[in-house]
Formats: sequence, structure tokens, C-alpha cells
Amino acid sequence: MAFELHSLGYDYAALEPYIDARTMEIHYTKHHQAYVNNLNNALANTEWQSKSLEELLGNVSKLPVAVRNNGGGHYNHTLFWKLLANNGGNGPTGELSDALVKSFGSFDKFKELFTNAAMTRFGSGWAWLVKSGSELKITSTPNQDNPLMDNAEVKGVPILGVDVWEHAYYLKYQNRRNEYLAAFWNVVNWDEVGKRLKK
Repeated sequence: MAFELHSLGYDYAALEPYIDARTMEIHYTKHHQAYVNNLNNALANTEWQSKSLEELLGNVSKLPVAVRNNGGGHYNHTLFWKLLANNGGNGPTGELSDALVKSFGSFDKFKELFTNAAMTRFGSGWAWLVKSGSELKITSTPNQDNPLMDNAEVKGVPILGVDVWEHAYYLKYQNRRNEYLAAFWNVVNWDEVGKRLKK
């Protein structure tokens, strides 16, 4: 069964003023849709076309680069949209808050380390908070790679991610990745991050 672009779940303008409506529209309808289309084309008439996205990513080192790039792009963006909310930014609570403090010393220290991972990712890529066994780790990946891939440097389940490809922020912030990342913290859907911690 072919992969599909799932509903965004909110209006393009829902994350204003932090992420502008035009960027959201282009990012979702053009970039994400292209990953879906290209992934389906790369899998067509192969033994892999009936596999789940997670199965593909877990075997990505055996698959063509087009599957790695577009499968990663589809997974990463599908997750990213869920991790954003117009009433976000209040900060983590409960078990998630405790886990961040245990792993990084404080929520502010976690934000600093996560932001640094995103700022220092050269070129295009992602920064991640990953559940790796019983630990939380911060990492970053190039291009559309992610920690579910069998060739990832840090493997685990992504529970928070931020897109640092320029198409995610250039219309509003131009080359000011730091301003985009500062704005990102105002739209994080901490409820969703907390749910992912428990999976």
C-alpha cells in the first residue's frame, strides 16, 4: 500500500508568529508531499513496498539512497507536525520533566544542549531527543536521517525533533537559525513528547 501525506491537524497559520503560515504551507504541501511521492516511486515493484516505514528505516543500509532520503523525510516530517502545537511552549510536566532533569540536570540545560545540537548541525539535518533504552540522549543527523535507521550514530526512538533544513525557516528568519530555534520552544507540543516517552 502506498504511503500518504497525513492531515496536518491544524491550520497553516496556527503556529504564528513563531512559524509563519507561508512556510508551513510550502513545507507541508511541497516538501513533505515530494518525500511521499518519491518514496512511493522508489519502492514501486520491489519486495519492500509493503513494509512499514519503521521496517524500511531499520533496514535502510540495505536499500537505495532514494529510500533513505525520502523514507526519512516522510517519517521525520510526519513526526515533526505532531510535535508542534499552537498552545505549546508551556514546558514538560510529570514523568517527562523528571526524565529531563535526571538526564540533563535541568530543563534549561536540556534546552541549551538540544539547541546547540541543532545550531551545530552543519548544512541540513535534524536535532533529536532520543529514548535509547532507559536513557535520554541528544543527537543530530544529517539530511533526512534519523535515530531509527540501522546506520545511525545514536540509535533509539525519537521523542522530540527539530528540522534545521533552511526550507523550515528561511522565509521568516533567513539565515538566522538561532532565532528560529528560539521560536521553536514556543510551539513544542509537550503532551505529545510525553506520550512518546512512554511508548
